[in-house]
Amino acid sequence: GLLGGFFSAVELGVSKNVTLILCLAENAINERATRNDDILTMYSGKTVEVNNADAEGRLVLGDGVAHASKHIENLDLIVDMATLTGAQLVATGKKHAAILCNNEELETRVFKAGLHSGDLCYPVLYMPEHLMDEFKSEVADMKNSVKDRSNAQTSCAGHFIEAHLDETYQERGGGYVHVDMAGPAFIGDRGTGYGVGLVLSLLEAPGFK
Repeated sequence: GLLGGFFSAVELGVSKNVTLILCLAENAINERATRNDDILTMYSGKTVEVNNADAEGRLVLGDGVAHASKHIENLDLIVDMATLTGAQLVATGKKHAAILCNNEELETRVFKAGLHSGDLCYPVLYMPEHLMDEFKSEVADMKNSVKDRSNAQTSCAGHFIEAHLDETYQERGGGYVHVDMAGPAFIGDRGTGYGVGLVLSLLEAPGFK
């Protein structure tokens, strides 16, 4: 979604400054693989106790948002997008991605961009002050997976990534959008191209205003 949206934005001559960071992980096994009980130091400087080696995507996404929020000048919005949790399908279904936004105005903007583009999305609970307790660790700043899978798991995953934003970026009110598109990314075993239209609509690209 983000790669296709970025490429299309360039082709359409979008005037906004846009930077793409690809946060890629392959869930494979070798002698360097992440294992349960490993403690990782993230790019943000925070430590993470691995309690679920299958939750590797959020680790690279955390590093991605940390890098973006720390190093990209004049940045006012960060959007991450991934097929992150099976819980997204329970929360918002197969046709709507789940969106987690750090302010109400931004949430409305993304929701409307979904309607306009056809890449449908719907907000999930935003409450890091309650949900980050799910990641409590005795030996690190946080774990990488929740304690209770029945407690707003999709929101929790987004908050895990958000926790690695640079503090200065957060203090100056930088926007953050997490898009979990596990459901709408596929029909059967075929990819749908979900996210391209959503990105272009957010950027107000020609034909998407």
